[in-house]
Amino acid sequence: MYKRHCENELRDLAAQYPVVTVTGPRQSGKTTLVRYVFSSKPYVNLENPDSRELADSDPRRFLSQYPEGAVLDEIQRCPVLLSYIQVIVDESGQKGMYILTGSLQLELHEAVTQSLAGRTALLSLWPMSLAELSSAAIELSLDEYLLLGGFPRVHQDQLNPTKAYRNYFQTYVERDLRTLINVKDLSQFQRFVRLCAGRIGHLVNFEGLSSEVGVSSHTIKNWISILETSFVTFRLAPYFENLGKRLVKSPKLYFCDVGFACYLLGIETLEQLARDPLRGQLVENLVVLELTKLRQAQGLDPNLYFFRDAHGHEVDVIFKSANQLIPIEVKSAKTFNKRFLQQLNYFRSLVGERCPAAYLVYDGDLEQIVGGIELLNFRKVGQALLR
Repeated sequence: MYKRHCENELRDLAAQYPVVTVTGPRQSGKTTLVRYVFSSKPYVNLENPDSRELADSDPRRFLSQYPEGAVLDEIQRCPVLLSYIQVIVDESGQKGMYILTGSLQLELHEAVTQSLAGRTALLSLWPMSLAELSSAAIELSLDEYLLLGGFPRVHQDQLNPTKAYRNYFQTYVERDLRTLINVKDLSQFQRFVRLCAGRIGHLVNFEGLSSEVGVSSHTIKNWISILETSFVTFRLAPYFENLGKRLVKSPKLYFCDVGFACYLLGIETLEQLARDPLRGQLVENLVVLELTKLRQAQGLDPNLYFFRDAHGHEVDVIFKSANQLIPIEVKSAKTFNKRFLQQLNYFRSLVGERCPAAYLVYDGDLEQIVGGIELLNFRKVGQALLR
């Protein structure tokens, strides 16, 4: 098994709360992680029809089989258990009694927060980060990272990424999608997902997608929420407080795994990726995703934003730490050019002392400070969060 950086946080949460709920995309490694960390606990997979039938029909009897608690995998398949778990943990007072996992974010979050408010800690497990892959001695080029993505099994079993993500997409549509929405034309929804991949790093435009897909903007809003619910996409909010400027207030769209995004874009080889006009946006997606993973592995909110004003000034990522703002610009090039620093310098002049550091993340090996801005290779982007 690959070492996951949230392992210590998971252990700490289990020592503080009676229930810990681990969420994340399918195949991100949730089951492997919780079974490893809590190897002494009984394990139940609620995708198993026999287990689920007993849990649904007689929750008390089902839970009585595990008086010291258990690992319950895919808990969203049997939400009726949550109210009974609440009673048990209240009576027991035991910490780390139940470890729950789930793959449907909104549905699970609502059920858990209603039934287990104050009793469960929440932890997100994303596909593997660059740092986790590096810890496993998996050193790849930037384009290899983009094409392969971060799902553990792709690396562990050395799967062909195109075939792996094709199967992943089919499973997502046929299993998760049908539980979330009544889509009459699945091919129409599949086309919508692929169109979203073509808008990585762009402002979310409901009307534009509505026109291209041929459904209402209300439906598009609902479908984008479903992509987020099922850990396919996420949105990066703009930073616009107290800067006295006309600023963009729409979020940007990113994917939860860049390898999956490459598949949706029809990119199958490194040669195709090198020529693809969206390569720069995919690199940007990779960096935003890496920063998000690193923060959430520590049990922290990402506190990540982007900056764009009405005059075309833009910085890819703003990390807010207390009252400080750390701008991070992302470039896909291997060779440094001073022009890369223009937007960072503009932002620094705008916020003044609130910006103690700034970073340019790129594919080059030259790492130095240029005019107060630190150049970082993409593998070391986590250093930008240490200020």
